[in-house]
Amino acid sequence: MINLAGKTAVVFGLANKRSIAWGIAQKLHEAGATLAICYMNERMRAEAQDLINELGNASGFQCDVSNDQEIATLFAALKEKYAKIDILVHAVAYAPPEDLKGEFINTSREGFRIAHDVSVYSLIAVSRGALPLMTEGGSIITLTYYAAEKVVPHYNVMALAKASLESAVRYLAYELGPKNIRVNAISAGPIKTLAARGVGALGDMLKSHAERAPLHRNVDQSEVGGTALYLASDLASAVTGEVIYVDCGYNIMGF
Repeated sequence: MINLAGKTAVVFGLANKRSIAWGIAQKLHEAGATLAICYMNERMRAEAQDLINELGNASGFQCDVSNDQEIATLFAALKEKYAKIDILVHAVAYAPPEDLKGEFINTSREGFRIAHDVSVYSLIAVSRGALPLMTEGGSIITLTYYAAEKVVPHYNVMALAKASLESAVRYLAYELGPKNIRVNAISAGPIKTLAARGVGALGDMLKSHAERAPLHRNVDQSEVGGTALYLASDLASAVTGEVIYVDCGYNIMGF
């Protein structure tokens, strides 16, 4: 039984009960962690607050990770409330829908910029914000997808963003390692999240994964949450800079 009592975890990216961030938050809560849940804007506050209320002593904070001032304001509030943090979960990704449903060659310059800003640079920005509060070391966890390595039709510019994100994980792991801060990514199989619905042919992706994966099924949020719990704990004390697949084995298959 993993015990995170006395640990504070900050979770970015909670949108609704389908969110991978929700599966992770539940597992961290069950292990005794104190949770700070971050939602994007006022519009998403109501649904996020309902979920936050289910997590006992969790608190909600608004933060648009594409806005440096909001990030600074958030971490000032976290410092005042918690003094230190131990775990940071970055479950944030976005690209304009039109850049996910058309042909990759027609990716817009602005769509490329937005995808990398929101999905990649935000990890660097929130890690920088968390650094002064991770006074006793810590664990930073982000979410990636197999399209960073292989072509997944319709994933388009988001695949490039995930490849960049995985590289960022390695660079952050290298720089933060001396401070005993570990940085890892979970590569989850496709899940029917709000963000995933923006990807064309999601149903085909789910069907293909279930047919070809060694376990012959798709993964769910709770299973991703279990791996995040491991990475957040001392059981993973020597694991950093890694991409850990939670996809029922799909990534090992050639065809």
